[in-house]
Amino acid sequence: MTYSSPLSELPGAVAAPDDHPEAGVPWHWGDPFAEQRTAVRASAVVDRSHRHVITVGGPERLSWLHLVLSQHVSELPAETGTEALVLDAHGHIDAHMVVGYTGDVVHLDTDPDSHATSAMPNGGKQTLIDYLQAMKFWSDVDIREATGEYAVLTLLGPDSEQTLAALGGDTPVELPAEPYAIAPLPGGGFARRMPWPRPGAIDLLVPRADLVDVWKRITDAGARPAGSWAFDALRVESQRPRVGVDTDDRTIPHEVGWIGSAAHVAKGCYRGQETVAKVFNVGRPPRNMLLLHLDGSMEVYPETGDPVLRGDRTVGRVGSVAQHHELGPIALALIKRSTPVDAELITGSGDERPQAAIDPDSVPQEGAAPGREAVQRLRG
Repeated sequence: MTYSSPLSELPGAVAAPDDHPEAGVPWHWGDPFAEQRTAVRASAVVDRSHRHVITVGGPERLSWLHLVLSQHVSELPAETGTEALVLDAHGHIDAHMVVGYTGDVVHLDTDPDSHATSAMPNGGKQTLIDYLQAMKFWSDVDIREATGEYAVLTLLGPDSEQTLAALGGDTPVELPAEPYAIAPLPGGGFARRMPWPRPGAIDLLVPRADLVDVWKRITDAGARPAGSWAFDALRVESQRPRVGVDTDDRTIPHEVGWIGSAAHVAKGCYRGQETVAKVFNVGRPPRNMLLLHLDGSMEVYPETGDPVLRGDRTVGRVGSVAQHHELGPIALALIKRSTPVDAELITGSGDERPQAAIDPDSVPQEGAAPGREAVQRLRG
């Protein structure tokens, strides 16, 4: 059944198109550019309650997740979190999740359409929860679908700290400054500090039954309602990918900036690790996810999956497309490494194809591959 947030029924909420990746939560609240500005300058709150939540408990929760996920989590301290991936056997990205560890339970919140490649021969794709259940084997873990118990909200802006504190009433909620730090919320759930899509972002996992009440308390405390449009525009600006939009079935973590933050290069023992380690140590990713500035004079924009052309040659694939309050029309795109930064590019697949330019600040710095350096030292 298609999800529809109860917050979509509140006055001013405008629904996203049915085929939009963030369908089910408010797209905006009447003025998406003002919402973005507030999210940068003051305090805004975004409904992300369409995200799925999976909990993992049991004595072996961390050691088991350490084997299944791409991130190093076997020694994850309580009241902290991280990001992680599920990869297929070739190192291609299946799913991304944000992790919150309360000490008793690990919470994984992920995109509503998250799937993973079955470990069985010719098994095809399965939902992320089904994949995790299938990988349980004899491990002493309790894996549960908890989307019906928790909903995700995100606070944005430099004043989010004060908004969060107000949720605690007479006992203000205090969240440590470190990225992914966690603090419990009165009434259940927790707050988690996030490094994106803007500095000062805070995710809230709140009891789903209290979603409307918590939203009202947040907005009464001064936060402006903002839609997924604003969140996505800031996400694109900060070059944070969304699986299935900014990735295709060939994308590896190195191409979209998830090495380190979501994929560990040295821990071993997880599916796809060989590709992660090999490309990091001795290779280069074939593509990079870059920020494109689009020509807005035509008022025609590319769509996710459209090609990026240099002359008649396809050099990339369009991912997220957004209207930014300062930058104008922008997009994330997977671009071949050989493409010059100053290349004249065309995007789209229709008769009218807007021009695009690579933002030079979005091009990752390439250092020497550690494995290549080691070989060169051995050779003298």
